[in-house]
Amino acid sequence: MARRVHQPLEDQEFDFILSLSAGPVLAYFCGSWPKAVEACRAMDGVVGDVAREYGDRYTAVRTDMTRCPGTTRRFGVATAPTSVLISGGEAVAIRAGAMTHEEFREFLDAHL
Repeated sequence: MARRVHQPLEDQEFDFILSLSAGPVLAYFCGSWPKAVEACRAMDGVVGDVAREYGDRYTAVRTDMTRCPGTTRRFGVATAPTSVLISGGEAVAIRAGAMTHEEFREFLDAHL
């Protein structure tokens, strides 16, 4: 089953997605400033591809740092892109920077 990557428009919507998710949530934080755009676009492809491969093992959420400032602060995100694996509402793993498909799979496999 292909897993959709959610894109919350504000902090409350992020919290709603988090509350509906039965399993872990992978939030990857992106920015709209010039240096972040290219790396975030690359992560869009990586996250989308791997989400389809992993099916229901987790829910992916693309989180815009500007639109979700409270969520960004809550998880201590300072750079884009940053991936945060969340379980039970708490961050269990955080990794800053863009990742290749293989690096992303290793990140997930180590913490799922």
